Amino acid sequence: MSPATTHGPEGVLVAVAHGSAIPRAAGTIADLMTVVAERAARRGMDLPDLRIAYLGHTLPSLPQVLSTIEPGTRVAVLPLLLTAAYHGKTEIPRVLGDFPRLRVSYGAPLGPHPLLIRALERRLAEADPGVLEDPAQTGVVLAAAGSSDPDANAALAHLAARWQAHAGWFATRPAYASAASPDPAAAVTSLLQDGARRAVVAAYLLAPGYFADRIRDSSLAAGAAAVSPVLGASAEVADVLLDRFRSLATSPSPAIAAAARDQPDAGRTDRSIVVYPSRGEAATQLRNTNQMTDRRRRAHA
Repeated sequence: MSPATTHGPEGVLVAVAHGSAIPRAAGTIADLMTVVAERAARRGMDLPDLRIAYLGHTLPSLPQVLSTIEPGTRVAVLPLLLTAAYHGKTEIPRVLGDFPRLRVSYGAPLGPHPLLIRALERRLAEADPGVLEDPAQTGVVLAAAGSSDPDANAALAHLAARWQAHAGWFATRPAYASAASPDPAAAVTSLLQDGARRAVVAAYLLAPGYFADRIRDSSLAAGAAAVSPVLGASAEVADVLLDRFRSLATSPSPAIAAAARDQPDAGRTDRSIVVYPSRGEAATQLRNTNQMTDRRRRAHA
């Protein structure tokens, strides 16, 4: 995951995360990549050189990572995104289209995937150990960041319905921290008014940050009994990423660029705007990121 130019035939796997101004978010993504490597070894999978890139707020950016890779190298790009919305449909393909000399293949987002339901239940039980004892009396809010893309929001509603059928909650309702309704607080209030003995909130987010804090604070204020931590560096998420890598289909860069041109910008929200630090801040942040990654590698050596 260093910025050195890549040589050799094995290729590169680039995991692209959203990024956050909160430093612990990058730490969570680095921890997830450690779990990915461990799970791959357990499954006998031989992964290529694994890199992390971010869409905003954090370095290195996706263009920075791709610019360090030798032309002609096979590059598998996997979005660390839970739904297919603006970033996955438009922003990332546009960047990939700027690197036609790389042999790029582009994978699906993490969600939806059955393993994510298992991860949601486990995280929810961490916040409330008794949550699974009487599911018929417990209403669950499945809270995501939200998007202006109706397909992304519909995918969350479908996931909520699947979880409801699987677990038998009082009800499972999707909620969105931005760009769509209802918001998590409104969903908690609705469940309690409809007769749920208690309401809990499952954070459908990959890493801590603005949306995780917003979901937690507003939900607890509305009367939620518990709010789960983010999915984070969980074995289930790591296994989903490995599944996406194994099923990756080759897609040449020109096709990626064409697909991006066909996508409207309607799915982009104000909080999707990429904000990078100044040049001096960028150098410091990149150095800190590399040092953090090296420390995690040594700790798991």
